Amino acid sequence: MGLNIRFLGGASTVTGSKYCVEHGGKRLLVDCGLFQGYKQLRLRNWNPLPMPASEIDAVILTHAHLDHSGYVPLLVRQGYQGRIHTTAGTKALCAILLPDSGHIQEEDAFFANKHGYSKHAPALPLYTKVDAINCIRHFHVETWDHWFEPIPGWKAQFSPAGHILGASSLLLEVAGRRILFSGDVGRPDDALMNPPSPPPQADTVLIESTYGDRSHPKENLNHELSTALKTVAARGGVAVVPVFAVGRAQAVLHSIAQLKAQGEIPHGLPIFLDSPMAIHTTALFGKHMDEHRLSENEVAAMDHVATMVETPEQSKALIKRHGPMVILAASGMATGGRVLHHLANYVGHHRNMIILTGYQSPGTRGATLASGAPTIRMHGKDLDVRAEIVQLTSSSAHADSNQLLDWLKRMPKPPSQVYVVHGENQASDTLRQRLERELKLRAIVPEHESVWPG
Repeated sequence: MGLNIRFLGGASTVTGSKYCVEHGGKRLLVDCGLFQGYKQLRLRNWNPLPMPASEIDAVILTHAHLDHSGYVPLLVRQGYQGRIHTTAGTKALCAILLPDSGHIQEEDAFFANKHGYSKHAPALPLYTKVDAINCIRHFHVETWDHWFEPIPGWKAQFSPAGHILGASSLLLEVAGRRILFSGDVGRPDDALMNPPSPPPQADTVLIESTYGDRSHPKENLNHELSTALKTVAARGGVAVVPVFAVGRAQAVLHSIAQLKAQGEIPHGLPIFLDSPMAIHTTALFGKHMDEHRLSENEVAAMDHVATMVETPEQSKALIKRHGPMVILAASGMATGGRVLHHLANYVGHHRNMIILTGYQSPGTRGATLASGAPTIRMHGKDLDVRAEIVQLTSSSAHADSNQLLDWLKRMPKPPSQVYVVHGENQASDTLRQRLERELKLRAIVPEHESVWPG
């Protein structure tokens, strides 16, 4: 059997990353992500994989974001028995993210059944919190820049990718070939994370393309956030900030701490972090000091700038408060979580503001808000959008098109094949054209479930 790569997700879309490497009757799954966004994409989560989970020999995760890790509880429930190889940071984050994902799915199914708006009878969660907790025992931590054998005779190595805690690029050596999976590549100038390591030599590269068709603006997060928060504070409104619990929440907290210290926004402006996931993730920064740029004092300031809202009762009590105030809550694309009841409560008043902090996948509520839609649908109802919608442009933790090319240029020798993955069609194809035109590389945008030789 030859060496093949089967693209089971993250192909012609920016979600659901799953890449199955097959050789000699063995299968290695690199990333195991959930599909998010459009309904037709989310329905893929319910489709069986093209092979039984029990016939997958090993799993490696590049990082913890749900579009790269969120399918793992289901894979284990379906019968996967092997190891899930990660960095220490990725395991720690998955132990936070995956149970919360299961809990949210259980809550959504309960709400759909209670209010009768599900087309299924009854609505069921994709997996439960217990499923997610049970899968963590399969996680096995590997050390940065050291070879390990996920399958006998197959060698693999993690290198830092920036982006979030634990995020890595993965070099796989099998059948005399070297395949590099970029994972999500961080920005070299990120305010929080260290820059990504240079890519090691490889024959084949799978490179992400989330921002493959654009460049990040020169404006910085502090300036954008200062302008928005001063505006909403002056009119006594409430700013609801949908944040990714891992990465984006900490970037916004760090920026707010700096702005308050500099007197750029009112020192007494109340800030609430309404996300247990984000609270626990923020605490991890103190345990992984070697992976980010922050000093111990800056980590402490990020932790203390907001009131931490842990329980559902505390979250609901925020509704009784009057503005001005700022509420950070997950999820970052408003696909679920506590941010939904804050949006429902505040989106209908012109005094308030919804601050979108990053990329919004098509089909998500965040994308609906960013498009300027007059209504947004939540829990079976259409709500009028009267709040001011602000889209931040400088807070992304992904490398942009120029930075991706610069990263790949640092490889000692050009690869013989590049697959452009994890991006919407326009972003992926734009990056493909640049790779061919500027770097003279052979580049392909694979289709979902296509199989290509490694």
